[in-house]
Amino acid sequence: MSQVAPVSNPEAGREDADGWWGRQDLISRAAYWGLHAACLLVLWVGVSAGDLILLVATFFVRMFAITAGYHRYFSHRSYRTSRAFQFVLAVLGATATQKGALWWAGHHRLHHKHSDRPGRDVHSPRDGFWYSHQGWIFDGRWDASPLDQVRDFARYPELVWLNRWHIAPPIAMVVLLGLFGGASAVVWGYVVSTVLLWHATYSINSLAHRFGTRRYDTPDDSRNNWLLGLLTFGEGWHNNHHHYCASARQGFLWWEVDLTYYLLRALAVLGLVWEIREPPRHAVEARSGSFDCAA
Repeated sequence: MSQVAPVSNPEAGREDADGWWGRQDLISRAAYWGLHAACLLVLWVGVSAGDLILLVATFFVRMFAITAGYHRYFSHRSYRTSRAFQFVLAVLGATATQKGALWWAGHHRLHHKHSDRPGRDVHSPRDGFWYSHQGWIFDGRWDASPLDQVRDFARYPELVWLNRWHIAPPIAMVVLLGLFGGASAVVWGYVVSTVLLWHATYSINSLAHRFGTRRYDTPDDSRNNWLLGLLTFGEGWHNNHHHYCASARQGFLWWEVDLTYYLLRALAVLGLVWEIREPPRHAVEARSGSFDCAA
C-alpha cells in the first residue's frame, strides 16, 4: 500500500481556520463549563449496565483516536497510513471535542519546540498548574490553527475543512446517540465520557510534567507516570516520549504498558497502517538529551 500524494492547498499558512466555534469567546467558554455541569444529568437519567458499557466504549475509541491519531500520527508521523484512514482518524479524533487535527497537532509541535519554556510552551506547568491543565485553552494566543507547523497535513483539503468544522463530528455523535439510545446514551456516552476524556488528556500536559520518574535527562520537566500510562493508553510514559518523540511506541521497556502501540500493531496486521517507528537502541540506552521529534 502507498500513501496517496496530497494536493496543494492555499490555506497552508498560519491563520485562524477554526470557524466561529474555535474562538475563545463567551459561547465556547459557556459550552465548555456547561458540559461539565451537564454531568449532573446522571442524577436524572440514572445508570444501567448498558450506560456504563457505552461510557467505556466511547471513552476507549476516542482516547485511541487522540493518542494514535492526533498525537502519534498527525503530530509526530510515527507511522504511515492511507489518505482515507487518516481522515477516519481525524473524524474520530474530532468527536473527542478537542478541536481539529491540524489545530491540535500544530500546537503540539510547538509544545515540543518550546517544551516547558515559560511564555513560549503552549501548556507548561511552569506557567501554573491550572494553566497547563486547562487554562491554556482559554488563552487567545492559541486560538488560531498554526498551519505553518503542519504544512504536511494542511495540504489535504478534507483535513482543512474538518479542522474548520471540527464541531460537526461531536454534533453528529450526539444526534446518533440520542436517536438510538435516548437521553441516557447522550449523557453517559457523550457528556460524561467527553469530560473524562478531556481531563485524562490534559493530565499529560499537567501531571506528567510534575509527578513521576525521569529515566532521561531531557531539557524539559517530562515524567514517566505508570498510572497515567494506563489511563491514557500509553501517553503517561511521557519522559520516554520527550526523549525520542518520533517513536510510535512510548512504553520503551516490556513492562511499560502502551495500549495504543499494541493496537497500532494490530492495525498493521490488517494492513491499515505500516512503517511503525520504534525507538532505536542508541536512543533507549542514552540517558540524556532529546532525540528526533521531527514530523
